Amino acid sequence: MASQGLTTGFLSEIMKGNELENPVVQVIGSKRIASTGEQSERFRLLISDGKSLYSFAMLATQLNDIHKQGKLSEYTIIRIDRYTTSVINRNEKGEKRVLIIVELTVLKDGSEVGEKIGNPQPMTDTPSQSSSSAEKPSYGSATSNGSVRTPAPSAASANVSIAESLTHCISSLSPYQNKWTIKARVISKSGIRTWSNAKGEGKLFSMDIMDESGEIRVTAFKEQCDRFYDMIEPDKVYFISKCQLKPANKQFTNLKNDYEMSMTGETVVQLCTESDGSLPAIQYNLVPISQIANMEPNAMVDVIGVCKEAGDVVQFTAKASGRELRKREVTLVDSSNASVQLTLWGDDAQNFAATDNPVVLLRSVRISEFGGGKSLGLVGGSVMKLNPDMEEAFKVRGWFENEGRQASVSSISARTGAGTGFNTEWLSLQEATDRSLGAGDKPDYFQVKAMIHTIKSQNAVYKACPEADCNKKVIDQENGQYRCEKCNVEFPNFKYRLLVNMLIGDWTSNRYVTVFTELAEEMFGKSSQEIGTLVEHHTADAERLFTSFCFKSFVFKLRTKVEFFNEQARNKTTAVSATPVNHKEYNALLVKSIQEMTGVGKN
Repeated sequence: MASQGLTTGFLSEIMKGNELENPVVQVIGSKRIASTGEQSERFRLLISDGKSLYSFAMLATQLNDIHKQGKLSEYTIIRIDRYTTSVINRNEKGEKRVLIIVELTVLKDGSEVGEKIGNPQPMTDTPSQSSSSAEKPSYGSATSNGSVRTPAPSAASANVSIAESLTHCISSLSPYQNKWTIKARVISKSGIRTWSNAKGEGKLFSMDIMDESGEIRVTAFKEQCDRFYDMIEPDKVYFISKCQLKPANKQFTNLKNDYEMSMTGETVVQLCTESDGSLPAIQYNLVPISQIANMEPNAMVDVIGVCKEAGDVVQFTAKASGRELRKREVTLVDSSNASVQLTLWGDDAQNFAATDNPVVLLRSVRISEFGGGKSLGLVGGSVMKLNPDMEEAFKVRGWFENEGRQASVSSISARTGAGTGFNTEWLSLQEATDRSLGAGDKPDYFQVKAMIHTIKSQNAVYKACPEADCNKKVIDQENGQYRCEKCNVEFPNFKYRLLVNMLIGDWTSNRYVTVFTELAEEMFGKSSQEIGTLVEHHTADAERLFTSFCFKSFVFKLRTKVEFFNEQARNKTTAVSATPVNHKEYNALLVKSIQEMTGVGKN
């Protein structure tokens, strides 16, 4: 049977290290590769170019769904739109060249073709450089590490620069290949973090990088931290090779990649000085400041705004850890006529250039909520740029200079209090239940005047990570060290955090609510450290403190959301503010409600 449009000879050419554009091949069979979990699932194809059969073709993970949908059945004809090759070492079996398919187009379904095209024969892999490949310099020749480079005219080619290697795309990388070079742009770079535990001391930094196919996190430890930290700059492009690839720990990264990299003693990093625009610029999903008010706490967001004002750098000593900290509050505004508070720490706070109202671009910053107000904070992987050269920056600058500087804007960071400024609906606890508040996709808020019945002293405090931006519960190693699984570090100390459960009630019903650290400190008039010490070492005093608040009334602003635990629905209610009752204003509210129900006072 004729080749029917297959790219005859394609497989033999790539085995020599050559490249052909948009080859057409036929899928003869496929196999799922055994894996340790869904994240590392891969599919291997047996493909034919009409002349040769090859069984070491791998689908990049982003194509897994195509296979699962049955679109790559036997005899299907596909066009390979983008691919890369790599040589893997199989120990005693020697090296093997693998074809990794990154993008493809299904040209004809296997059911329509119905048979194998031609009489293809299994081929033998020849990963080493051959004389025939040297005769075709226009394609390039295969190097010992599986990349492709242009032949050099002299023996100096043995020291060929990494920049001359054929680059792989990030999405094609997997533990099944160990020799590759990527060309990627640095999205963000963290500061250096240190640790000290029973096993010794160390340091690390991480960076997020991207190319046209995807993103990945790279972490450098100890010696590699010293080697590469100063040379890496955000938004610049680098050639990177010889890193160790491993499954990503999704606790520490929001990137859409199943893998992450660790630098090793053999890692090579070289700045790309080309300006060919081959890599896309960093993409931002910018959200107007006014919309942040409706977003969930801990969500990540991209924002651009003008610094309307900036507070001074405040230095203080953390009560829990004894560390010296630096903090600065910055107010950002944009054309949505809203402002939000940005909290900066450490060097970010110290080095922020607050003069001349700079435009501030933020990528992947975290939303926090306290007292009903929203604020922003930088975390690992966040990016902050001042006066960026982009259209959105020019627009917000123009708005600020023409009208925004004098405009009256609403602050989404303002904490709502009790009284006339409290804009959340008044409901009784029973009314909130009858309306099924919290059962929707988003949480609901309401306010109620209620009395505290009981406060649970059990589990009211917990030992948390001493890092300023981490509140994860630590594990007592029982050797004087406390381990934070989130930071992956052991500390000789911890900080107390509050998680107080109390039963409140009004004239209609009762409900358990949770009060977190900041609000609990405000209500009890004591720091977390003081309350934690009482609970841990002076139980009777802690009980007296909590009991003294029983039968006291507050105006609570509550957040309620139905969550599922072991497939059981529970309505989780959190207090976001609790203020003493202003009886004059509350009585005025009651009078107004009576008038509305009876029609008294209406014209």
